[in-house]
Amino acid sequence: MDNTEIPQGTAVPPVEGVAGGGTAYGWNDEGSDPLKGSINPAEVPTGDLVHVWCLPSTANVGHQEMPRHLEPESKFSFLIFKINLLAARNERECIQIALRPKVSWSSSGIAGVVQVQCTDLCSTSGDRLVVGQSLSLRRVIPILGFPDALVPLDLPVSQINLLPGETTAIWVSIDVPSAQPPGLYEGEIIITSKADAESSSQCLGKDEKHQVFMEIRNCLDIVEPIDVKHLDEVVERVKSATTSLRRILVSPLFSEFYSDNGSVDMMDEDAISNLSIRVKLSLTVWGFILPATPSLPAVFGVSNIFANLLPLALKRKAKISDTVIEDRFGVQHGSDEWYEALDRHFKWLLQYRISPYFCRWGDSMRVLTYTSPWPADHPKSDEYFSDSRLAAYAVPYKAISSNGGAKDYLQKEVEILRTKAHWKKAYFYLWDEPLNMEHYNSVRNMASDIHAYAPDARVLTTYYCGPSDAPLAPTPFESFVKVPKFLRPHTQIYCTSEWVLGNREDLVKDILAELQPENGEEWWTYVCMGPSDPHPNWHLGMRGTQHRAVMWRVWKEGGTGFLYWGANCYEKATVPSAEIKFRRGLPPGDGVLFYPGEVFSSSREPVASVRLERILSGLQDIEYLNLYASKYGRDEGVALLEKTGMYLGPERYTHEHMPIDVLRGEIYNTCRP
Repeated sequence: MDNTEIPQGTAVPPVEGVAGGGTAYGWNDEGSDPLKGSINPAEVPTGDLVHVWCLPSTANVGHQEMPRHLEPESKFSFLIFKINLLAARNERECIQIALRPKVSWSSSGIAGVVQVQCTDLCSTSGDRLVVGQSLSLRRVIPILGFPDALVPLDLPVSQINLLPGETTAIWVSIDVPSAQPPGLYEGEIIITSKADAESSSQCLGKDEKHQVFMEIRNCLDIVEPIDVKHLDEVVERVKSATTSLRRILVSPLFSEFYSDNGSVDMMDEDAISNLSIRVKLSLTVWGFILPATPSLPAVFGVSNIFANLLPLALKRKAKISDTVIEDRFGVQHGSDEWYEALDRHFKWLLQYRISPYFCRWGDSMRVLTYTSPWPADHPKSDEYFSDSRLAAYAVPYKAISSNGGAKDYLQKEVEILRTKAHWKKAYFYLWDEPLNMEHYNSVRNMASDIHAYAPDARVLTTYYCGPSDAPLAPTPFESFVKVPKFLRPHTQIYCTSEWVLGNREDLVKDILAELQPENGEEWWTYVCMGPSDPHPNWHLGMRGTQHRAVMWRVWKEGGTGFLYWGANCYEKATVPSAEIKFRRGLPPGDGVLFYPGEVFSSSREPVASVRLERILSGLQDIEYLNLYASKYGRDEGVALLEKTGMYLGPERYTHEHMPIDVLRGEIYNTCRP
């Protein structure tokens, strides 16, 4: 969806979808006269102060996004909008709610404050999707001017400052558990304009302010010295402080929030009914369960120590040596804090149907990759590798620490892992994009060491060309196609750059013709820097469907896995809260799919990007397409992908969300029990 300006008074035709991603995309009522003079938001309908409209997850909602004007469902003084969604079980479905002030009602330099409150989604049979567990809200924060970072909001109630002339977007995610009963679930997101803190304080007289001040200071005077008192006196002081705080709460200052049962209400129900904007969420959960283990292994790098991230032509001429997790979080390699940091990143990424691997980059693009930082005989490694959400795991070629010989370590690790049921998930990623005979021979030698201990081990090699100093064929592309014959039997997963194919999908058959799937050989793909616009990739500023289409391309071309080189490869920093800076020489956003939580708040949990959420959506789309293909055949699945206009090729895919709804709706209608 583009961000073209919609002239005042122009009505956008209603958009009705049949499936997920948001339908009835947003509106507000501009029929009232402009408000003049002082505004008390407690007396004015929120719809008179704020535009509210809804957009799909593929929309890039920038600060200059203009409101969509459609008729609300309600004809009363308050506004009610409805969003219809579809989701399978074990699926995440997302939409966006946009807010833009019509006028300013704050005296503190902002346009005003809105309160956002959400409820559980409930079915008629009493089943629930609970706020904070299945339903989450995140604010979309621009990075380099593009909407990208998704910063969590407090639940079930949060307040947001709106700025004059700027649009703010809220990202709404609904996670449906695998065991959730199918049915129709309904709930609400309630948006209410509020007086900001400064305006509220100005409504108090000096005497009231002084009284509250003295009461709070008295509480502190009572509680602060308790560390040197006997237990009985501590209890008495806490009781006294509690009495003082309760007296403050029941004072007339807070009477509007205090209910008869003695609890502080989130908000007065009459005020909600008469003044708020209600966004009704209606989610149809159907019987299909997305498999716990992703059908397509998507292995993404999380850099611990990082090097050689310059444009391809410069990789051999300069080196950037840098610690990422260790420097930013101030943890020493091998310490308890180091293991905890890696564990936190691993577990967090699993929710995105991603199989993470950690990596250390060495000379000439040699790479040490490992999914578990613990040795194979450690219980944590078995916990990692046995997790049903993990589709593939990287085994290090040598010890992660400097202790022990590489071959002794390798033999021990392989002998342990081969006895496990999860061994079929294992792979070795040894070298990134070999360029010449020296590189290719290094891959062959390391693979020979591995296969001496485990003939059935899978070695993955990424490449975009054959050896430059010993051409395998007359032309560069023919040389590229002949790489499998050159590397066999030292590689089992041939992982090629999508950039090489350009817009020539017909070249895929030339690649596949060289592989021997009957001998366990696989074809995976990757993106790194390129391909560039208009091809699918994950750069900042690309269209939302362009991000999501990366996985559509993988499925249509027939790849059986996907690799992404780095998800946290930002510039070096020595404190967690340091500003995020992308690496020079790379397209904006390349190699960065999430941000440290400390950059935006005190939380240590990583902050996802909009692009990472769209990657998840694309991986979920693959499960829908696989379901359809399992019933009607792969050719019919490809035909559906093209017939809906969702994806025809790397330069021909939808720029709008509607074809996604149409495809999902068709699969729902034809494949549901």
